Amino acid sequence: MKIIEKILEMQSIILNLKKKSKKIGFVPTMGALHEGHLSLIREARKENDIVVVSIFVNPIQFGPNEDLNKYPRTFESDKKNLEREKVDFLFFPTPMEMYPEGFETYVNLKKLPYHLCGLSRPGHFEGVATVVAKLFNIVMPDNAYFGQKDYQQAKIIERMVLDLNFKINIKIMPIVREKDGLAMSSRNSYLTTEERKKALCLYQALQKAKEMIEKGEIKIDVIKKEMEKTIKEIAPDANIDYIAIVHPDTLSELSVVEKRVVVALAVFIGSTRLIDNFIIERS
Repeated sequence: MKIIEKILEMQSIILNLKKKSKKIGFVPTMGALHEGHLSLIREARKENDIVVVSIFVNPIQFGPNEDLNKYPRTFESDKKNLEREKVDFLFFPTPMEMYPEGFETYVNLKKLPYHLCGLSRPGHFEGVATVVAKLFNIVMPDNAYFGQKDYQQAKIIERMVLDLNFKINIKIMPIVREKDGLAMSSRNSYLTTEERKKALCLYQALQKAKEMIEKGEIKIDVIKKEMEKTIKEIAPDANIDYIAIVHPDTLSELSVVEKRVVVALAVFIGSTRLIDNFIIERS
């Protein structure tokens, strides 16, 4: 695996590979890699000639009171994982390489960011869309892989690719979970042993929603109340950011359950904000 730190070098390598008609698969990450990331890399390895992974903790997607400085950085173990998965190139730029002095161009979507996580994280998805657009122009992939856990992010990137005519296939891959159901996340490393137990409230609340919908409940207020009750039973001190049942494409909140919905939530366990979601199809 070759580690590339400079944009021009990465672009030059990719252009040479494209001349040889190599298919490029790309997995953008912020490092602190876990089994969820590795599942994306394995899918990329199966479907492409060349696999590129980026590790870049993107400063412009963190708000002023968020966890940029304490975000886990585990480069040495990440590198070993990537070598084990036979990644061809690791793109590992510095913030100054990505955002040199005078940088002032940002990508902003008009509607999709203003639901779910975007309501409590102003500017977050502008930072995400901007860095992903840059990475796509640097790596020029044929296929790019994202996890369903960050559902809103994945839908925003799909929309950006469509609107800005990137010739890239966006692959949204299933959530990878621990044995007890907790969605894998780099931020899980912040949790104490006690908080780790309480974090199961997200998965259990989603299971409750799924059960209710499968039994025929369509009133969203009723479902959300039961989800909140489930959270508080498991983690009485949890701080719920949002519980939402939304349209899978527009992310607009619904008043009744339609044929296919996304049930999503964000909950603070201690000081750690965790997110999760289920896609549910009503029979």
